[in-house]
Amino acid sequence: MGGEKLILDKYIELSRDIGGRASIEGDTVHIIVPREKLVEAASKLFNEYQCDFRVCVGTDERPLNGYFSITHIFTDNRNGLYVLLKTYIEPQDPKVPSIINAVPGADWCEMEARDLLGIEFTGRTPYRLVLPPEWPEGLHPLRKDVPYNYRPQIRGVSEKIPTTTETGVIPIGPYHPALHEPEYFELYVEGEKVVDVKYRGFHVHRGIEKLGETRMTYQQVNFLAERICGICGFEHSSCYALAVEKAAKLDVPERAQFIRSIVLEVERIHSHLLWLGVAFHVLGYDTGFMHVWRIRERVMYLAELLTGSRKTYGINLIGGVRKDINEEKKQKTLEVLRELEKEYKGLIEVALSVPQVRKRASGTGVLPREDALKLSVEGPTARASGIDKDARRDLPYAAYKYASFRVPVYTEGDNLARLLVRVDEVIESMAIIEQLLDKIPKGPILLEKYEIPEGRVGVQVVEAPRGGDVHFVITGHGKPYRWRVRAPTYSNIPALRVMLRDQPLADAPLTIASIDPCFSCTDRVLIVRENGGREWLRLTGGLKI
Repeated sequence: MGGEKLILDKYIELSRDIGGRASIEGDTVHIIVPREKLVEAASKLFNEYQCDFRVCVGTDERPLNGYFSITHIFTDNRNGLYVLLKTYIEPQDPKVPSIINAVPGADWCEMEARDLLGIEFTGRTPYRLVLPPEWPEGLHPLRKDVPYNYRPQIRGVSEKIPTTTETGVIPIGPYHPALHEPEYFELYVEGEKVVDVKYRGFHVHRGIEKLGETRMTYQQVNFLAERICGICGFEHSSCYALAVEKAAKLDVPERAQFIRSIVLEVERIHSHLLWLGVAFHVLGYDTGFMHVWRIRERVMYLAELLTGSRKTYGINLIGGVRKDINEEKKQKTLEVLRELEKEYKGLIEVALSVPQVRKRASGTGVLPREDALKLSVEGPTARASGIDKDARRDLPYAAYKYASFRVPVYTEGDNLARLLVRVDEVIESMAIIEQLLDKIPKGPILLEKYEIPEGRVGVQVVEAPRGGDVHFVITGHGKPYRWRVRAPTYSNIPALRVMLRDQPLADAPLTIASIDPCFSCTDRVLIVRENGGREWLRLTGGLKI
């Protein structure tokens, strides 16, 4: 207890030293600082206290208190704490110092807040991230006075790609046989060597946060959260539900938390097997691709057994889950896992002995540890570069405190290391499921009655297959006042510039695939009309990473 007090005291002392104030609620430290002290505070948290930067959140709080705000979300992984660094911004002069010189990983989220809320970040070069070049100036869709269904008139903008006689530009996008989502990379090459990279994204930004804040109840947002990603949707719905439950201080039944953790690990295995199959295909080992996807069917069977659906399970609710695991399902799950583990280990042993797999993946797409730390990368991308972090262990949620498991960490930082992290994690996930099924307590699975007070803050990190999902919620009247989603790919894409530079062009598709990018998660895609129709808005904005 004394150690915990010392840890919390250091954050209180930090806030006092810089003229701010701090409060502590559960596992979350709230620090409010003046604008002029924001960079100093962020630098101390990131560099001195070695907190992990996750994302920054801009909020239009004018209807509440007359201000805009920026909240930088850090986690103290060694002590299991969330640290929220917040400053208020006058709406007459919506400017705040940029922290990217101290915390480079804040680049994208600062520019997203600039696009969507009109908050300017001083001391840096601005650019458009989410909004396209033809979007009207001064229109910021996340402001509370902008209707969720407003459609501005936009004009087309032609764009020229700069080239020189020495440098060629190779476009890689959804038309490339190795990539299948609306992403777009420009690789600047000299001969067969990549010398620089530009990334263009957010072509199908969904505006789901605005939708969740205006049109949906808390439970309906949960439904929407699961559709952020077609592969790891349960991670998103769990993350959102946990954030709301934390804000409202709900005592969710323990059995429901066990079921969440079990299904989360089933989804992790499914995601990693899908990725391993794709990786083997990119490496030219199609036999491995077909066999991995063959045994992946066992995992899809497990998902259907436990939830009723092969994908998009729909069992999460605020306050628990809607489907239980009976004894018959428990025994069948254990039986399938034993068969799956035996078959998986045999397949991986063969696949990793194929010379072309190790030769092509080894030494390519290297992300040094110092760059991974600086850019705040997530998941297997971080762990393959020697960063030992995993929210399941460091910031335990659901039922993970009842499971013991190893967090695979490699130091090479190359494509092979990222592959091996996922290979090892599949084994660990099987062990976690077995442990939790053995320890699952009796009792209810859903909190029937509860209240969600207004004006409460909840933030949650859930370790998805690609890394930490972050959901931030400010509670409102019957629905979130503010909902912010950050997927791990959002943090990992900027690292591709480091990973691709000075690499052979032929290895670029493999290196891009090695972070298992989910552009659907990153863009967050649906523009929904009131009549229930669907409208796609094609964005042509570009940015440099």
